[in-house]
Amino acid sequence: MIDAQARSVLERLYAEDAAQRAAGLPSSHRTRNLERETGGWLSLLARATRARQMLEIGSSNGVSTIWLALAARETGGTVTGTEILPARAAEANANLRGAGLARRATVIAGDAQQTIAGLAGPFDLVFIDAEKDDYIAHFLAAIDKVRVGGLILADNVISHDISTYQALLRARADVETATVPIGRGIEFTLKTGGAG
Repeated sequence: MIDAQARSVLERLYAEDAAQRAAGLPSSHRTRNLERETGGWLSLLARATRARQMLEIGSSNGVSTIWLALAARETGGTVTGTEILPARAAEANANLRGAGLARRATVIAGDAQQTIAGLAGPFDLVFIDAEKDDYIAHFLAAIDKVRVGGLILADNVISHDISTYQALLRARADVETATVPIGRGIEFTLKTGGAG
């Protein structure tokens, strides 16, 4: 599923991420890429569910976007990424072009909630990997644009305290959720369609 062109870009980006961590850069100055194992799992899940319309909140330089776009290439779908930092969004789009995936994914620069408001949906899969304090706002901006049976996945729920976000999910009647202990932890949420 992963071809040599995309693999080459991912290897470069993971090497850059490792160098940033080794240099002790603060998290605000790092690309904070999705772990390789989690990226492969995310792509596999998107393929298994035949996700076609995907939304990514917090694209950074495009590592997770590439993983989703690899699945979109197989399912015939597309990925819309969001990234608040314009330079990172431009880097992500350049990396998608380098990986041969620009026809499958685009990263939009700007505030994610404003971007989401302008998107039609419905989405089969939403991936949240942004500033942790914003998870609830991102979820609320996206949930009405997720189809019943669609997934909302949030990263870093074991490595960080995301308990407020998890409590919100568990209090809602329109979703079912579970924490998956892969990488830094994924909150795996299914939209069931009950009253919110």
